[in-house]
Amino acid sequence: MGIYLQLFVEFFKAGLFAVGGGMATIPFLYDISDKTGWFTHGQLTDMIAISESTPGPIGVNMATYVGYTTSGIPGAIIATLGLITPSIIVILIIAGFLKAFKDNKYVQSAFYGLRPASTGLIAAAGLGVVTLVVLNQDKYALTGSIMDLINIPNIILMLVLYYFTAKCKKTKGLHAAAFIAASAVIGIVLRLGGV
Repeated sequence: MGIYLQLFVEFFKAGLFAVGGGMATIPFLYDISDKTGWFTHGQLTDMIAISESTPGPIGVNMATYVGYTTSGIPGAIIATLGLITPSIIVILIIAGFLKAFKDNKYVQSAFYGLRPASTGLIAAAGLGVVTLVVLNQDKYALTGSIMDLINIPNIILMLVLYYFTAKCKKTKGLHAAAFIAASAVIGIVLRLGGV
């Protein structure tokens, strides 16, 4: 299978089954990573950070990023189209039927069942991201040292940001972009400082 077709198919599957939005695509990205080797789980953390800090839906941003790093601009376009095509098809089908069936008990029951499914997918994605941030699995795989497994600077930064975004009354009202920018600056300082 050619790389473009493979990009389209992998992201079509992610778009078809990632109920709950962009964060729900993250478990599918783990699977794509394992199957294709296009990126590591550690690189997935960087993709999430970039996708979260740029405008647009996270799932689309991540598909575009993977497509671009795999096959340049054509790959970015094809991966993005692969991800959004199922949504377009499903929305067109549902829009045609939903008006007629919106009060149907089976339709209501299906939506009732989809809510916890999408919540579970998003929770799994969130836990996966926390694991990637807190544990430095790539470095540990290289060195085998338990001291390289736990990423202390990331844990400290995560806790500090949690405090300033959720607990500190003076800063929790700030726009998320301020915290993203501050985190980027701190990351540059820490990396250039050799941490």
